[in-house]
Amino acid sequence: MGFLNLFKEIRDAGDATIKYPAAPLDLPDGYRGKPEHVEAACIACGACAIACPPNAITMSLDENSENVVWDISYGRCIFCGRCHEVCPVDAIELKNEFELAVMSKPDLTENCAYPIKKCAQCGKPYASEKEVEYGKQILLAIGGETAASIDACDLCEDCRRRNDAEAAKRASRGGR
Repeated sequence: MGFLNLFKEIRDAGDATIKYPAAPLDLPDGYRGKPEHVEAACIACGACAIACPPNAITMSLDENSENVVWDISYGRCIFCGRCHEVCPVDAIELKNEFELAVMSKPDLTENCAYPIKKCAQCGKPYASEKEVEYGKQILLAIGGETAASIDACDLCEDCRRRNDAEAAKRASRGGR
């Protein structure tokens, strides 16, 4: 009689497995799947590339085309969500997609390019145009003295340092 009781218990317990992939998989709230990049919202600041532990997201300067190239390799991505957390403009959203099987490795990458802003003094490329415009919008929203320094956004870091040093020298000499 022991076997009959075992079969009854198994029948009453129901299925112990899910029907995936034949049936859709119910994912829990807050599931971290594939990061989806919203190109129109992105300012190409590079925060996501810096925060990415496996270096799945990279940014590089393509001086020939005068663009900053944003690139993600889903083959390296560990779906940790750091890119989503650090993005200042919510240009990366974590979707529920997790089925990323492909026939060739290049199909696991996505990229896009953003125009480069060049320094108004020396002409050296220093940031994406969208990032500089975003910074200017923030300075204008703050207003006051910070809005007065909006012209410095059009300069690279080296030229800003040089200008600040020259202004400090003039101020120390009494404005002469």
